[in-house]
Amino acid sequence: MGAILAIISFILATILFPLGLALTFFINLYKRRWRFSFKRLDQQLLSIATSVDASGNVICKDLFNLILINKAGYQFGNRKETISSVLGKNQRDGTLTILGNEVCDLLDLLDTDHCFNSIDSLV
Repeated sequence: MGAILAIISFILATILFPLGLALTFFINLYKRRWRFSFKRLDQQLLSIATSVDASGNVICKDLFNLILINKAGYQFGNRKETISSVLGKNQRDGTLTILGNEVCDLLDLLDTDHCFNSIDSLV
């Protein structure tokens, strides 16, 4: 049953996500005009990014567990946790691979101490 639901959710997401995102931009940019709020749109986009991030943590768990952390590291795959939170826990514990450290360094360039500050930021 899980395989069928996953396939259906992928198909629906492929169709509906772009439509929903386009409608969000349309409503905020054209309908609201003078009442448009960049803060409101930014908050909605941050929610979208966090949801995609948590999904990526589940979808790519085997890949990330293989290439970003060593065997003793805190594992990826919790559907209520972001990739950055898992990276932060492994950064703190010293269980990142070379590539894992490079990913954290890149994220930290964009947002100072991003991975460490994301620890326990559950979705």
